[in-house]
Amino acid sequence: MIARKIFSFINKETGGLHKAAYVLALFTLISQILGLVRDRLLAHSFGAGETLDLYYAAFRLPDLILIIAGSIVSISVIVPILIQQMNIGYEKSKKFIDSIFTFFLISIVAVCIIAFFVSPYILKILFPGFVGLESFSDLVLLTRVFLLSPLLLGISSLFAGIVQAYKRFFVYAMAPILYNVGIIMGITLLYPMLGILGLGVGVVFGAFLHMFIQSFAVSEKKMLPKITTSIDWKSVKNVILPSIPRSFTLSITSIVILFLLGFASLLREGTITIFNLAFNLQSVPLGIIGVSYSLAAFPMLSELFVKGEKNEFIEKIEAAARHIVFWSLPVLTLFIVLRAQIVRTILGSGEFTWSATRLTAATVAIFSISVFAQSLILLFVRGYYATGDTKKPLIFAVISGSTTVVLAMMLLAFDTTVQPLLFFIESLLKVEGIYGSNMLFLPLSFSIGTILNMILISRYFFKDFGKFSYGFWVSARQSLYTSIIVGFATYKALGIFDDLFDIRTVIGIFSQGLFAGLFGIVFGVLLLILLRNTEVIEVIGAFRKKYTKPAIFLPEQSEL
Repeated sequence: MIARKIFSFINKETGGLHKAAYVLALFTLISQILGLVRDRLLAHSFGAGETLDLYYAAFRLPDLILIIAGSIVSISVIVPILIQQMNIGYEKSKKFIDSIFTFFLISIVAVCIIAFFVSPYILKILFPGFVGLESFSDLVLLTRVFLLSPLLLGISSLFAGIVQAYKRFFVYAMAPILYNVGIIMGITLLYPMLGILGLGVGVVFGAFLHMFIQSFAVSEKKMLPKITTSIDWKSVKNVILPSIPRSFTLSITSIVILFLLGFASLLREGTITIFNLAFNLQSVPLGIIGVSYSLAAFPMLSELFVKGEKNEFIEKIEAAARHIVFWSLPVLTLFIVLRAQIVRTILGSGEFTWSATRLTAATVAIFSISVFAQSLILLFVRGYYATGDTKKPLIFAVISGSTTVVLAMMLLAFDTTVQPLLFFIESLLKVEGIYGSNMLFLPLSFSIGTILNMILISRYFFKDFGKFSYGFWVSARQSLYTSIIVGFATYKALGIFDDLFDIRTVIGIFSQGLFAGLFGIVFGVLLLILLRNTEVIEVIGAFRKKYTKPAIFLPEQSEL
């Protein structure tokens, strides 16, 4: 009975853009917290050294395979087509799902088998810094174990498309939580028994849980896919054709990261680890804000475009963009100001050295500059995908990705020429004199390329579908000005709380950052209330509606 109630709760439909976004944001926050626990365990146990460099490098080839082959079952492509099929009837929808599942399974198994045998040769090209080291065999072993993940996560992606089409956001949002649980089990339980192989098994187990939890909701709708010999090739074609540019779009980001990590393998030991840990930290606000709103909006955008309701379509995009800007700009500012407190609290323990902590904090700050751009890109890309246009996001991704790689290569190759720029960055982020600080060119290149992508895709989106209203730009300016003031107030508060807490301890540094951040947030909220900011009024109104009982008005005597 209890299990049935729990399943009924997580499997219920979630309607409304903001409600769905808040549900996704809440569960994403839980998942991100577990992700931070995961990263703390890794940093504490291994530090920024060879083991973690191998661990993170081993993800790259399987991730690339998942992006390329997994695009066949991606949410962005599956959801609009599945919604159309559902309007026709159950049988049509089920045949569509079975056909896509069968084609994907054959494709991904074939690709993974090939990758299993050629991975040693590919890894030598991707990570030249590991060639000749004894640990190279461990890199190959981990990569081969991780090749099970694209299969499991690809099937899970197909399930995710189904549950999103039915607006079952609870069960969808729980999947990443269980994925991190599996990885944490690998670190704490399996590594002591199996060594580095245990880390790989933990990742695969997490991927299985990611798929398993969503299978219940799919089964409840009687949409659990099965292998079929009568493939609907027309449906497969309708999925593959838009998937090709989408696959290239997503793979470009992965390829860019691959290039940057390849450069990182040639720098000081631990650079790959620092890059990945910082990237994971900046992904926390990205996941909570950008991913939540873009995912929540996508089924609604697809449905509106299918119905031909173009005005409502752009209004939904604008509403999501307003809230993304409203939330991401202050968080971006807080991440930059509180970078040292965040990194020292989460990662600064055990084998993770002080120099690695400082470099990670600086890397987080540089990544954070582009968080709002990454969030808006996710929204605009899904807006284009909802209309069936997958070519423009690809073009913008190619331009920005090429810019990132070329810029990083030039900055690292001519680091003596650009030494004044490095000195300026070191001074600004307080990492002067730390060996290997030239790695900061990698996140700098990434952020510049990402902002360029955001400028291009937003400009053409407005050209294709219409510009946002004047109210959006008023709200955006208010958020920008308030974020600057929040950052300044938080920075000043750090000095005040520095005298109240012992910042040589984890509790002390955490308390300093927490109370300084809260001071800045309260200051910013009060300012936005004075400015009568639309988003603040909407959030306050939503909480009042949620937690305040409506007044009961009795009719006049004459009405009785």
